[in-house]
Amino acid sequence: MQLVICNSDLQSYVEETSIINFSHPKIEEKIREFQKVGKTKQERAEAAFCFVRDDIQHSFDISSDLITISASDTLEHREGICFAKAHLLAAFLRGMGIPTGFCYQRVTRKGTPDSGYALHGLNAVYFDDIDKWFRVDPRGNKPGVTSEFSIAPEKLAYPIRTELGEIDYPYVYSEPLENVVVSMQQSVDCKELFFKRPEQIL
Repeated sequence: MQLVICNSDLQSYVEETSIINFSHPKIEEKIREFQKVGKTKQERAEAAFCFVRDDIQHSFDISSDLITISASDTLEHREGICFAKAHLLAAFLRGMGIPTGFCYQRVTRKGTPDSGYALHGLNAVYFDDIDKWFRVDPRGNKPGVTSEFSIAPEKLAYPIRTELGEIDYPYVYSEPLENVVVSMQQSVDCKELFFKRPEQIL
């Protein structure tokens, strides 16, 4: 897929925000760990990806009611849905000076069109040494769902079934979509959020 970079200012993909709060002490502490593990940007980015994918639980998978939004809250509680995990990975990578954006897919909620649709969140990462953006999905592996840190080919969590109305959006945003964040803020728990997630980008 040819990715569409929504903001021409590369600096916007390394900016800190209230959600992507990489100067939080706990996030800075983890970043130092990644920097010790890897010698190159790619090695450090992969270490961060694997941590978010494997060590941060997906809230839906563990039937949690807790909604985390900011990177620091997601790290503190060690859980979050796909959007929150993408926020955390972006914080880790931006904190290491690696441009990172946000991507979305429209997927069925429970595998069939009858179950309805919801957005799924993932990341895009830019390495200047190869002048390339590529997508990674830190959602978390489980039976039937597997993602890997792979520049090419992509190894994302969900194969998009266009025949069922699913959509793989090519856009790389410098900030999380507002309607995604609002749905998280306005839901009382993950059960409500499961159905309140936006069905498509605006």
